[in-house]
Amino acid sequence: MVQPRTLPRTGAVFLDPRGEDRSLRVTWHQDSQLVVLSLWRDNVCAGTFRLSADEVPDLIALLRRGLDEAYDAARERVERVERSTEAG
Repeated sequence: MVQPRTLPRTGAVFLDPRGEDRSLRVTWHQDSQLVVLSLWRDNVCAGTFRLSADEVPDLIALLRRGLDEAYDAARERVERVERSTEAG
């Protein structure tokens, strides 16, 4: 029987809003200087991606840019609605 593996102390699980027990697990492996991104469904690992520690800042910067752009777009939509409400 296969023994379940515990998550390393430095990791997180993100649930997919589509449900069906989909999740992304992110684990930091200090000993190998890797971050492992793994896709899970029904508690079975469907795939992994190993990101070297020196590439993590680039991933963080990309995610930050995307988040900034999303906030800017949302702010612009709110401002347009507010302007049209004031005008009407």
